[in-house]
Amino acid sequence: MYRPAIDLDAVTAIDMHVHIEVDDHGHASLPAPLVAAVSKYFRTDGPRPAVDAVARYYRERDMAAVVFTVDAGTQLKHPPLSSVDIARAAADHADVLIPFGSVDPRTGGAALDLAARLIEQEGVRGFKFHPTVQGFDPSHDEYAPLWALIARAGLPVIFHTGQTGIGAGLPGGYGLRLGLSNPMLLDPVAADFPDLQIVMAHPSVPWQDEALSVATHKPNTWIDLSGWSPKYFPAELVRHANSVLKRRVLFGTDYPLLTPERWLRDVAATDLRPDVLPGILKDNAARLLGLARERREEAP
Repeated sequence: MYRPAIDLDAVTAIDMHVHIEVDDHGHASLPAPLVAAVSKYFRTDGPRPAVDAVARYYRERDMAAVVFTVDAGTQLKHPPLSSVDIARAAADHADVLIPFGSVDPRTGGAALDLAARLIEQEGVRGFKFHPTVQGFDPSHDEYAPLWALIARAGLPVIFHTGQTGIGAGLPGGYGLRLGLSNPMLLDPVAADFPDLQIVMAHPSVPWQDEALSVATHKPNTWIDLSGWSPKYFPAELVRHANSVLKRRVLFGTDYPLLTPERWLRDVAATDLRPDVLPGILKDNAARLLGLARERREEAP
């Protein structure tokens, strides 16, 4: 079972958004046409590392990383990677990796059972969902039992929001519907489950104002800055990150599609204030993930 062993004094940042895209047997999390399309969209054909390689990569950079897959078996008709296997592999690298689980909400009771197992037996520290790729509307009442289960466990949940490169350029976008990732669909979830900490992943283009509206109104919502080079961050996002949301904005990359090196290089060209960057890079994530609290409890 995974138990965190991250020394916050030894890491410079916590990357809240790292995809595990292949397992140790070479099975990919997405069908081949989608892998090719997303590589073209991000203009990268770099390697897709498995868990052990991701751990080495972040350890070499004195960073920690939240790692996950997306279980979209129903929508994509493609076997997902195993969140159980990811959690168990992350347990061997608990100094740098923080596993999140993923379940397919459209499988009903099976999703609840798997989520409970991931929490109780595997020790995942949160969950990741991608409404567009998984093909579901998170605001629908049928998914409320899943949000309630995660909220009772006191774990955060990351939702993809905004545009996605998955399916981009393919006929009909591979049947994927962008509107399912409008952050306004998370507003009723945040309202109905005020103890559930919800991370809206990525600058939510073209719905950035909606994401900022939700985040400023609902104190149980957060924004991660993954998936885009910082030089493309909307001005309103930067303004909010520098002020009213500075304690609820999180560093994330979307690795392996965007690297920490590029993110850190490009952030220097933005108007994000130097005094808010330590919070964005590490301190906010440490609070969200309970790592700061655990460190205080372990102190003599």
